[in-house]
Amino acid sequence: MFILTISGKETDGAYSVTDDDGQKILYMFEQEDDATRYAMMLEYDEDYEKEMDVIEVDDELAIKTCKTYNYKYTVITPDDIVIPPKNDNLQKN
Repeated sequence: MFILTISGKETDGAYSVTDDDGQKILYMFEQEDDATRYAMMLEYDEDYEKEMDVIEVDDELAIKTCKTYNYKYTVITPDDIVIPPKNDNLQKN
């Protein structure tokens, strides 16, 4: 699996989105290409001025960590279409 982080701040947290209920959701991508494309969409958004890095993580460990800390996550498959939300819903955990 692959997650996004802010370039140069990889140890500070991962990219997440805030849902309509105000809860953060970690995006985990099955395919590196999909994560890279999403990062590029973020970088090209004129309101989002941070460069993103794609980092590979252990699937089981990432999901176990989310469950341990009661953190919401979603796995983005190659069949999913995701578009970055407006800037006010972007989070860095």
